[in-house]
Amino acid sequence: MSYQCIDQLQQKAVGIASLCRLLDVSRAGYYASRRRARQPKPVCPVTPYLKAAFTESGRSYGSRRLRVALANRGIVTTRYRVRTLMRINGLRPVWKRKFIHTTDSKHTLPIANNVLDRQFSPEAANQAWVADITYIRTRSGWLYLAAVMDLFSRKIVGWAMAPSMPAELVCAALQMAIAQRQPAAGLIVHTDRGSQYASELHRDLLVHHHLLASMSRKGNCWDNAVMERFFLNLKMERVWQTNYANHAEAMRDITDYIVVFYNSTRLHSTLGYLPPNAYELNSAAKQPITVSEIS
Repeated sequence: MSYQCIDQLQQKAVGIASLCRLLDVSRAGYYASRRRARQPKPVCPVTPYLKAAFTESGRSYGSRRLRVALANRGIVTTRYRVRTLMRINGLRPVWKRKFIHTTDSKHTLPIANNVLDRQFSPEAANQAWVADITYIRTRSGWLYLAAVMDLFSRKIVGWAMAPSMPAELVCAALQMAIAQRQPAAGLIVHTDRGSQYASELHRDLLVHHHLLASMSRKGNCWDNAVMERFFLNLKMERVWQTNYANHAEAMRDITDYIVVFYNSTRLHSTLGYLPPNAYELNSAAKQPITVSEIS
């Protein structure tokens, strides 16, 4: 504090020596303080890695996931320290929420029972899938995304996009999931009560592959909360940070989000902070080896 007083009084043409005697400080100490003030402040060694992890997440990770991302790189720190560094460096996810209604449940098509009943944690892959539709804003008009998720690993196993949302859109997403995963008969496919999922086209697809339809209760979004959460993550972490010029640009970017980031890289708290692909690999590695009893 004394050195700052000297700087302020010196502006009034008062001699350095006199000021040092007045404030009982040494001249050497005063000049050393000025040299330290001119030196650049040292950068925290964690900061470059923190900024890199934040950028790689699409500027979407908060302090919890950033702490885990740093730990995966061998940098052990606390969540409090991460929050402090985020504040100092201005690392704050920013998004704006928009809304458009996509579910048309005012129809006379058959409605399936809620077989899933909010059992969001199956014991293995390909036991229960959830599916839904959302919208993407572009400067060329709305783009609709239909997606299918395996609840076991939270992996997006099928998706399709189009400028409208007929039954063919949700069927294309489901067909992609079936082709990739080859599920056994009896797998539950849970959706909302939208006309696309209640359509004859979608029902026939389920029957053809021996899959079991399940639908949310009327007006109850919590019955499909996991899929709703994926769409919210997609929009917070990518869509609401981007101004898509057209449908093609949006389709490329959303596919990149699903394949490169969400399924392969994004840390999921529900999965012990593993990406879906890594979680499935770990689960497969832990499966017991069956030994033949044939002698």
